[in-house]
Amino acid sequence: MVVVFALVALLAVSVLVAANWYVWRRLFRDTTRGPGPVRRIGAVVIAGGWALAVGALVAERTGAPFWLQRVLAWPGFLWLALSIYLLLAVLAGEVVRPLLRRLPARRAAARVTEAVRPENAPEEAPKPPAPERIPAGTAPPRTPVPEPDPRPEAVPVPDGPPGATPESPLAVPSRRLFVSRVVAGAAAAAAVGTVGYGTYGVLSGPKVKRVTVPLAKLPRAAHGFRIAVVSDIHLGPVLGRGFAQKVVDTVNSTQPDLIAVVGDLVDGSVKDLGPAAAPLAQLKARHGAYFVTGNHEYFSGAEQWVAEVRRLGLLPLENARTELPHFDLAGVNDVAGEDEGQGPDYEKALGDRDRSRACVLLAHQPVQIHDAVDHGVDLQLSGHTHGGQLWPGNLIAGAANPTLAGLERYGDTQLYVSRGAGAWGPPTRVGAPSDITVIELASRQA
Repeated sequence: MVVVFALVALLAVSVLVAANWYVWRRLFRDTTRGPGPVRRIGAVVIAGGWALAVGALVAERTGAPFWLQRVLAWPGFLWLALSIYLLLAVLAGEVVRPLLRRLPARRAAARVTEAVRPENAPEEAPKPPAPERIPAGTAPPRTPVPEPDPRPEAVPVPDGPPGATPESPLAVPSRRLFVSRVVAGAAAAAAVGTVGYGTYGVLSGPKVKRVTVPLAKLPRAAHGFRIAVVSDIHLGPVLGRGFAQKVVDTVNSTQPDLIAVVGDLVDGSVKDLGPAAAPLAQLKARHGAYFVTGNHEYFSGAEQWVAEVRRLGLLPLENARTELPHFDLAGVNDVAGEDEGQGPDYEKALGDRDRSRACVLLAHQPVQIHDAVDHGVDLQLSGHTHGGQLWPGNLIAGAANPTLAGLERYGDTQLYVSRGAGAWGPPTRVGAPSDITVIELASRQA
């Protein structure tokens, strides 16, 4: 087992090194004429970015001083996102590169000549002056003719218009160098723009999404009951108290009947993040706010966080159920709690309930849907996937989860998966916008 792990780790490191060498080559080596400061700066940027990223991950998982986590988190996690899109953009550039090289050479030469011509220069060179007339009977002065040098002399071929040297302002890059610079510049701009836009989307706060879910067993009196589903806030060294306040304000603006916080609230200890989570005490709903653990709570001290959210006014459902006026609300611990003897217990939460009543289950991970089906749950509310968070991560997340995002049916049980309110690692989302979902229950008797 140790040998297999070592081989997998070695393969992963090799792929990572090869990918970063390829990015460095396309962005810095292929865009310069030779060794110099640009190539060295590029190597420092890429190596330094990964050093910060690894440092941020290690600091978060080992519980390093919180100030150090915050110093490393912003540049380190943003570099993770930027490196993904630099690689994708450079790979996309390989498709464009041969097309640019096939542009007519005459057109390129004409553009170069036009670029170096003085502003008021005539289109055609002036004609040479007429030869000077020599009076009759007068011999022209004799000009000594130098003896030819028998040694061969190399004829320089300038890379650009006449009069240009490689060091002069008139020097023009070769076609290959010109194409490399165009592709590299476009790739860098695309990657930075993508990450910038995706980060702005996260920091501006989640948007409200509304979904109607019909339940066969729901009585008519509960028709239109609204549940605000909040998942994956991920308070930590990047997303702090200000972000938590935005989430709370957005939830309260929907005026829900019940609030369900379905895990991955934090990435850190109560000591470090207690002040950041304080705005959760302002959550308001007619039937209260409920909480179940996610896998990240078990990285952050689940027992302490359960006690903290209870102190803030949320009601933790630790493998428990509460009977609301018109349906049952149950919650189970995340599967990550199994390592600590605190995993999900469906029998404890659902085993003795009246199955003639509708039941809504809070469970962090979509993979828990199969147990929900076995126990006759009508609707499971989950998060965990982030909708993939960073495209094309949705392909990986979709393969690992039965539902990536949205509403799907499994037999008589429906599963709704939220993309989440925050972000883990890079505070960036691409192709998977954050959301707070208002589930409106519908009775078929209405």
